[in-house]
Amino acid sequence: MLTKYLIVSKEILPDYYDKVIEARNLIDSRKVKGVSEAVKKVGISRSTFYKYKDYIFVPSSDLGRKATFSFVLEHHKGILSNILNIIADKNGNILTINQDIPINSNAIVTITLDVLEMSISIDQMIMDLSQINGVASAKLIAIE
Repeated sequence: MLTKYLIVSKEILPDYYDKVIEARNLIDSRKVKGVSEAVKKVGISRSTFYKYKDYIFVPSSDLGRKATFSFVLEHHKGILSNILNIIADKNGNILTINQDIPINSNAIVTITLDVLEMSISIDQMIMDLSQINGVASAKLIAIE
């Protein structure tokens, strides 16, 4: 099954990938005041940081693997329930659900899953969930 995600040894990647992760860790741990200070400290440009920050992830040392999905849902009964049923059917373990109130007939929902035992790929999960009637958009926003 083809997927758009790869596991690649960082030995063959440009060093700025590591520096993007290092800068993001500095920001997340509040060891720097912001992006400008972080990128200066690790030696990359702001544009490099912003270009890659949402696409480079470090695997977790936990036994599970977490992924966070974001959805825009139309305000109709049963849409979130349909999403949860598909996730359960594919052996995804739901860790958190955050739902905003509907504005302009759409609600934003984020769901974090343990995807270690899922029976399908993350790409396939996104495609399956995107096809539910009432799901305006579905995307992966983070993976650990």
